[in-house]
Amino acid sequence: MSVEAVEKMGDFGKDADGALVEGRAPDLDLPREMCVLEGPGEPCVLVIFGASGDLAGRKLLPALWNLYLQGGVPQTFAILGCARTPMTDETFRAYTRELLESAGMLKASRWEGFSRLLHYRVLDYGDPEAFKTLGSDLDALDREAHTAGNRVFYLAVPPGIYARTAELLGNSGLSGEGTGRGGWSRIVVEKPFGHDLESAERLDGILHRYFREHQIFRIDHYLAKETVQNILMFRFANAIFEPLWNRRYIDYIAVTAAETLGVEHRAGYYEEAGVLRDMFQNHIMQLLALTAMEPPSIFEAERVRDEKAKAYRALRPFPVDRLDEYLVLGQYGPGVLDGREVPGYREETGVSPDSLTPTFAMMRVFLDNWRWQGVPFYLTSGKRLKAKRTELAIAFKHVPHSMFRQVLGEHISANRLILGIYPEERITLTFQTKNPGAKVCLRTVTMDFNYHQNYTGPVLEAYEKVLIDCILGDQMLFWRQDGVELCWSFLTPILHRCETCGNRAERLLRYPAGSWGPDQAHQLGPVLDSLSDTP
Repeated sequence: MSVEAVEKMGDFGKDADGALVEGRAPDLDLPREMCVLEGPGEPCVLVIFGASGDLAGRKLLPALWNLYLQGGVPQTFAILGCARTPMTDETFRAYTRELLESAGMLKASRWEGFSRLLHYRVLDYGDPEAFKTLGSDLDALDREAHTAGNRVFYLAVPPGIYARTAELLGNSGLSGEGTGRGGWSRIVVEKPFGHDLESAERLDGILHRYFREHQIFRIDHYLAKETVQNILMFRFANAIFEPLWNRRYIDYIAVTAAETLGVEHRAGYYEEAGVLRDMFQNHIMQLLALTAMEPPSIFEAERVRDEKAKAYRALRPFPVDRLDEYLVLGQYGPGVLDGREVPGYREETGVSPDSLTPTFAMMRVFLDNWRWQGVPFYLTSGKRLKAKRTELAIAFKHVPHSMFRQVLGEHISANRLILGIYPEERITLTFQTKNPGAKVCLRTVTMDFNYHQNYTGPVLEAYEKVLIDCILGDQMLFWRQDGVELCWSFLTPILHRCETCGNRAERLLRYPAGSWGPDQAHQLGPVLDSLSDTP
């Protein structure tokens, strides 16, 4: 039966005889450009500091190329790469083309138009005079490209020079907007936003000395994933779920971000950060907030971020004097993953042979508010685990009374809702039905929805979406400073206790690469058991 026929049947998908029929979510068949950029977008220059670095090469330049192909950049637009690496406009264009070719992304017929957008300036991040020269170059580029003085400054540089770069932008007058200068100015900061609460507040102080809050875009690319954005739609646009989304019906919620990769080329950063700073302070906390927050009065950036902040304020202070009851830390050792032997963390290049940096953490937290009182949230992330999986698991309570105990026994599996974020972008709901046959038996069945089912329009990668929002000035998917500080306020006491306790080495549990983490994590909560049971 065609989609058109199903649509004509009405909301319940019934035919003329009233029998239920199978329907599918239709593709709205909108023009591609309507699914990418809302409106033409204001003219602007995107300045990438660190344009010759890893982030720009792997993420930003390919994302900008894809946006260009899909009509996702303003009609009047320029890209200015800045770095210490000596390059000219032409060599930067050749460098970008080589990146795209090696990734299998290049479409030769479109390259000439994109290449004209690319410009480059050699820049010493510690030289005030270089930033004054950059200002003059930007003025000239504005006149040449007709970009109206609008600028996005993207800090694709090491976190240690965020503050200095922002300071030099401010001192050279590049952060100003409004009176005395036409156009707007925005600064984009990648995580990590500090190393703890004190450093986060210090970075914020410097940023706000030169930029106002509406000019600051703190990126967490997890928020731009389609399935993460869908969490709020799923919760607040479906009347069948929101009434059950509370302590009366939910037993526990698990937020899991499991990785198969090891430390890779990030040993220098990871040795200083560890899993709590690398994953919990940003990605995990954002997923927690989206799952736990109250509905905003309107779907608008500040209202949504207000509700996230309320969720963070409701976090019960972590019992650091009883860490063993609420937190498990681990570090991967040698093991087998996908049929090949992989080294342990301490054997990785750039890692200290006696490192005490955790690569796995599982914690049980609570929110002290009306909706969630008494419901545990299990937050888990780790490297070199058995499978790559990012998901939210909502475990509903068991039926209060088993009327089937005489034939089925006392145990009936509880309903479970899984919001798969990556790599399986899907929603699954498990429930109980009678097994066909004469004998009365239950079986667990799954209602399954693939997020991209029957959709043929453009799909934006996370960095493509955040770049569009930076250009449009939409803060919905970005951190606000109070959220950053509230999360650090929660995590800093945990970090301090873990990093200063006398038995730090004993608390760090070894687990083999290719497993689901330390055995002790199974004792903290049921999350890893359910992951282990999933193919």
